[in-house]
Amino acid sequence: MDTTCTRIALGTIILHLLLMGLSYLSIAEVIYSPDELLSINCGSSSNFSTRDGRNWTVDINFLTVESRINSVAAPALTPTTLMGPYTYARLSHSQFTYSFPVTAGPKFLRLFFYSTSYQNFDRTNAYFSVKFGPYTYTLLQDFNASLNADVDNDPGQPDILFREYCINIGEGERLDITFIPTITAQHQHSYAFINGIEIVSMSPYLYYTNPDDYTGVPQIVGTLSQYPIENSSALETIYRLNVAGKDITGSEDTGMLRTWKADDNYLTTQSTMSVDFGRITKLSFNMTQNYTAPDEVYRTVRNMGTNGSMNMRFNLTWQLPVDSGFTYLLRLHFCQLDPHVSLSGDLRFSIYIADQLGTDWADVLLWTYNRKGVPVVRDYVVSYIPGNREKTNLSLKMHPHHKSRIKDAQLNAIELFKISDTSCSLADPNPHLLPQPPNNTISNKKSNGTTSTIIAAVAGAVSGVVLLFFIAILIKHRKNVAVNESSNKKEGTSRNNGSLSVPTDLCRHFSIEEMRAATNNFDKVFVVGMGGFGNVYKGHIDNGSTTVAIKRLKQGSRQGIREFKNEIEMLSQLHHPNIVSLIGYCYESNEMILVYEFMDCGNLRDHLYDTDNPYLSWKHRLQTCIGVARGLDYLHTGVKQVIIHRDVKSANILLDEKWEAKVSDFGLARIGGPMGISMMTTRVNTEVKGSIGYLDPEYYKRNILTEKSDVYSFGVVLLEVLSGRQPLLHWEEKQRMSLVKWAEHCYEKGILSEIVDPELKGQIVPQCLRKFGEVALSCLLEDGTQRPSMKDIVGMLDLVLQLQDSAVNYEDSSSHSTVPLSDCSENTGLSTTSDGDGSYGRMESFVLIPDDVFSETKNPKRR
Repeated sequence: MDTTCTRIALGTIILHLLLMGLSYLSIAEVIYSPDELLSINCGSSSNFSTRDGRNWTVDINFLTVESRINSVAAPALTPTTLMGPYTYARLSHSQFTYSFPVTAGPKFLRLFFYSTSYQNFDRTNAYFSVKFGPYTYTLLQDFNASLNADVDNDPGQPDILFREYCINIGEGERLDITFIPTITAQHQHSYAFINGIEIVSMSPYLYYTNPDDYTGVPQIVGTLSQYPIENSSALETIYRLNVAGKDITGSEDTGMLRTWKADDNYLTTQSTMSVDFGRITKLSFNMTQNYTAPDEVYRTVRNMGTNGSMNMRFNLTWQLPVDSGFTYLLRLHFCQLDPHVSLSGDLRFSIYIADQLGTDWADVLLWTYNRKGVPVVRDYVVSYIPGNREKTNLSLKMHPHHKSRIKDAQLNAIELFKISDTSCSLADPNPHLLPQPPNNTISNKKSNGTTSTIIAAVAGAVSGVVLLFFIAILIKHRKNVAVNESSNKKEGTSRNNGSLSVPTDLCRHFSIEEMRAATNNFDKVFVVGMGGFGNVYKGHIDNGSTTVAIKRLKQGSRQGIREFKNEIEMLSQLHHPNIVSLIGYCYESNEMILVYEFMDCGNLRDHLYDTDNPYLSWKHRLQTCIGVARGLDYLHTGVKQVIIHRDVKSANILLDEKWEAKVSDFGLARIGGPMGISMMTTRVNTEVKGSIGYLDPEYYKRNILTEKSDVYSFGVVLLEVLSGRQPLLHWEEKQRMSLVKWAEHCYEKGILSEIVDPELKGQIVPQCLRKFGEVALSCLLEDGTQRPSMKDIVGMLDLVLQLQDSAVNYEDSSSHSTVPLSDCSENTGLSTTSDGDGSYGRMESFVLIPDDVFSETKNPKRR
């Protein structure tokens, strides 16, 4: 009996293995035949074939003559059983180049790396860059293969790294790929290596834009603008995901050997899978080419499940980790096979990409003219994700449309590509490797008895020190907790009681249930801003009749209970047209939430730089600055006690639906002496807080705070408004790194126009520019006593505006143009003038305002 069972089990196992093998042997029908299909086995002296249909060729004939001499071929010291070009590698401590004679057109370029040690080449020393010509595109920069492999650490492919790029080759050009070791004082033994290279031709307009047909040009998310993918761009494949389906190997692709991965690891919400949905339906490729994706991609779909209006509370969400500092192309694949969906309008949904609206009217049958089984794609461009190459998440969300008969959303596949930047680079920095727990198996293999004894002794000593260290921390922590609890009891700010000592007639208290209802349980779709404090949501209270901004402080943010309480008590007593109004707060269930009036047009910063929002005209920028100055003057002189904001910056200046400016974010504000007593004589000694680039140097050097610190920060804002750039740009040349230093330099040289925002070209009256520069630089004087008061600044900016208007009034009315600000208000009444040729009418108009009005700011370098 046991023998029989054993035979049956063995037979079952063998059959299962044969079936698994057949899946590798099954080659999909080749729909697209590439002009070139080169699979190069680098470092090997013999050709071989793999079960996925690739024929790997030796590399020696593609190396330049010099590279044959400078490089070596070596076998991997740790063999791998994975299928592919991983037995040998081409390595060198010097630069080496492959040169391929290929036809013109777009290609897939694939690089295969096996991060292990080779003869005389230690694994950890592999630091190198990879470039391809003739335009010297950078694919990898100072790339550390071992570090990337350790972080990726795919259990199914240990130490294997794969990179895929889309590139274009011009007529008569060769494809040259150069590997350059990063030799530095820190990495003197660096080398470059490669195990495999693959070059596959693709259809000319598979991912690139057809210059003769702009119907399928990608839309820039959050705008109505388009972003053609031109031949001069290089792309890197970041994700190619078969939504709700299995992995699809290169042999199962449409002829271009692309790999499609399952999307399970990136989906962050519940969903249902309709695998093999509509298998009997024959697909009709009327809207796209049949090689765009394999049939299998369009026959598996992920949706939310058609269980009625309950889905209106949720999104179908994917989170895709990407490198900041780049622009991305996102392709979404759809195919309607659901038997419950018959006509366009039955299933509509919204698409949000990076928390911006891609489309509010996604309807697959509408796109395919009510034809089912027709694959269709939609391309979007996420324009420049801010950051300095650190990792961030790019979100994709599908939300049912409220007018849809079926409350659902669906998707078949996702492709995401990084677009080369202005320096023709796709390179990202090496990841930071987190500390790993010790591997006892490796340690035992490498250590003898003596070494183990030494390690044990050292470990014991270190453990003792660590134990004492943690005991000390624990004692200190308990003391801090006791102090904090005592402080909280005194201030009445315990997180458990859920209330603050704020008069109800000044500020409204909301329950956490009201906040959840106002934001659809803090749905990310409603996020309109974010920062170190947490997210700001667009919400609706009082049965949807009032739109509000809801700032939800996250735990661990730079704003704690003190700043939270400070802002409530401060803002609830401030009433001024240029100060944002606090409606109420929520303080319960471990939540700290502030509710403000909603400012439709966002913050000032988002209309100056790094944005797709409409740029503001010069006149409107002046009006904004005057509004901010009036708000700050109110804080300094219009209340019982002087209020110093301490965090004046463009991101804290909000714009309402009428484009009126309002000062916001009072978490860091401090109360000074009684009104009427000069703050210059009643200075506040306090811990330095604020934002880098805006901090008063007198404040952070001497820890002495006065209202003139706000004046300094406001001077930085004035320069931001004039230049349309950030206060600090670390990648700029030294002279231009600091906006303040650059402006001071240009003013001294009489070339202040060099810092002016290109968007303002032809809008600023020359004398208006000079006077505005004087006002800004007078705010930035190192000696705070020499800076003007906010009241004086309001008067000076009013005169600057008069200078502008007095010249504009003499212009021909035909030169007037209006900046499109209708995104926030249909009738703002704001317009600007531009003459196009720099002329500003009769110069006699300047004598209407005497020059000595600005005598206070005549010499901004004065002490």
